[in-house]
Amino acid sequence: MTTVLHVATTGSDQADGSEASPFRTINHAAQQAQPGDTVLVHEGEYREWVSPKRGGLSNARRITYEAAPGEHVVIKGSERITGWQRSAATTAHTPSTVWQVDVPNELFGAFNPFAEEIVGDWVVRPIEEGQRKHLGDVYLDGRSFYEVGSPDEVHQPTRRTEVRDDWTERQVPVHDPDQTAYVWHARVTPDTTTIWANFHDADPNERLVEINVRRSVFYPTEHHVDFITVRGFELCQAASPWAPPTADQPGLIGPNWAKGWVIEDNVIHDAKCVAISIGKEASTGDNNYTRRGDKPGYQYQLESVFSAQQIGWDKEHIGSHVIRRNTIYDCGQCAIAGHLGCVFSTIEDNHIHRIALKREFYGHEIAGIKLHAAIDVEITHNRIHACSLGIWLDWQTQGTRVARNVLYGNSRDLFVEVSHGPYVIDHNLLASPVSIESFSQGGAYVGNLLAGTLGLIRVMDRATPYHRPHSTQVAGYAVIYGADDRWIGNVFAGGEIDDAYGTHAHTFDGAWVGTAGYDGHPATFDDYLALIDAQPPGDHNRFPDVPQPVYIRHNAYAGAARPYAAEDAPLRLSSALFTVTDDGDEVWLEADLAEAFDGLRVGLVTGADLPRVRFVDADFEERDGSPVTIDCDLLGELKSPDGSYPAGPLNTLSSGTSRIRVW
Repeated sequence: MTTVLHVATTGSDQADGSEASPFRTINHAAQQAQPGDTVLVHEGEYREWVSPKRGGLSNARRITYEAAPGEHVVIKGSERITGWQRSAATTAHTPSTVWQVDVPNELFGAFNPFAEEIVGDWVVRPIEEGQRKHLGDVYLDGRSFYEVGSPDEVHQPTRRTEVRDDWTERQVPVHDPDQTAYVWHARVTPDTTTIWANFHDADPNERLVEINVRRSVFYPTEHHVDFITVRGFELCQAASPWAPPTADQPGLIGPNWAKGWVIEDNVIHDAKCVAISIGKEASTGDNNYTRRGDKPGYQYQLESVFSAQQIGWDKEHIGSHVIRRNTIYDCGQCAIAGHLGCVFSTIEDNHIHRIALKREFYGHEIAGIKLHAAIDVEITHNRIHACSLGIWLDWQTQGTRVARNVLYGNSRDLFVEVSHGPYVIDHNLLASPVSIESFSQGGAYVGNLLAGTLGLIRVMDRATPYHRPHSTQVAGYAVIYGADDRWIGNVFAGGEIDDAYGTHAHTFDGAWVGTAGYDGHPATFDDYLALIDAQPPGDHNRFPDVPQPVYIRHNAYAGAARPYAAEDAPLRLSSALFTVTDDGDEVWLEADLAEAFDGLRVGLVTGADLPRVRFVDADFEERDGSPVTIDCDLLGELKSPDGSYPAGPLNTLSSGTSRIRVW
């Protein structure tokens, strides 16, 4: 028998959880809920960490947590702080805009975000040299402040409108320049945390001022709490820590090494680092490079893959999560992150924006979506913009599908790193100055629009694993020779390398506009084998200097974009202009294409059209092992097996001017 357990701000945890006698806290209900039960939460604000005691038993016997229909429910990792006192006046005649408060450390318990530094593997440094950053945060009416290094800097904050982007070596804007003048500093003693904050004209005792207190707001403390659904909440203001792939990866919300979670229809924001984590746990490595310094982080990450297999990393126990229709913004590291725990998951219909734009700290694990070991993961129809990086797939991207996503206004849109494939990137709008960077091999790129550059880099000093198809079992490992890619029916709109990489352009020799970066690679597998046969006798030494094959046909190129020299039937366009217009909840693609665009037609692409990848010796397949069918355009319109369609992500794209709503 299933039960509905009610929670309300007017309730009591000594009640029975009925509609007439609801519980007061969600976490208390979470300790009572049994498989098949629903925890129905009513209107109001809940300041707590929900840590479910048990999970469901299957998709049909879940435990569901949801906001009552039509009611706004907020779960916060913060507490309201009052009792602020003005700090010393800046002049004899001007009251100080700086206030301070002493917070008893009992409020935090064993975890004080204002004492916890942002540290861990692949944290490079704070953006501002010499300043340590912490997990704490201060919010005025929901607006997060910036941490500074001393009380004096709180009195005289420096307004930053730009910071240096460490990848491109260029200056980039802070997303809300005025916010940089809203700053805080904290000093932690054994009993008290003193916080100074500059509120400008606001009186913090009359306005809503909060500080983050809890690491997470919805996250089990135990592993294998399976088949949980979290639906319809606002979740915010958690002190989630830096979450690299070589560490425990807690987030504001997440399953913590489990199977079958559904996180849907939520608004999630102001996670200090990660909002949704579908990542690994600590026993397979927890920042050992930072703690020990005896081996590269790369080596510890490689070890974590094998350690995970020893504790049951497989489809029966881990992954298969669904993350859909969420709005996620204002997080310091990632909207969605995960290593190992993300396998077989689906990420769809989410709106992700303003990720890692405060730029208080910098590291190599920052993106809207950052996944390692994305085996059989589908990332479909997400809107990702105003992020430091849109989607970053790092290590073991295999059986992965990135389809029908709208990416624009990011520093970079899509980065696939040290993976062997097979993976499919299809019918995406990639409108940022850097559209794709591939430090990988074995990809299939079909029907995309690239308004920016394509980066192609070999990685010969890091061997990474590949797997048996649709499995977590390791089949081997290899370095990245580059290429072994397929490009069919894409539109290259003619971006500029200088626009993409700024002052770094002269040193980034792997950036191209179009597919000309593959020049010199053989166009068939037989041609590749002939090149191998021509090498002197030997074994492994015959392969590194022989370029892998590429399979490139029926792409359109405009402006500075240039095709692969041996491409079959490329189309050069005299003009092609694309503009993405962001109009609140709507995104429009405006196009002006030369008449010749209509002369290029592309048939339906399936697994039969995509040669197998070389290292993994695997075909392009759906999750069930059937040949992949790439039959759906950006707007969800199906393609007929006997039809022909224009290049690019839209079935209706044609010459002349057009304006098409893409979100």
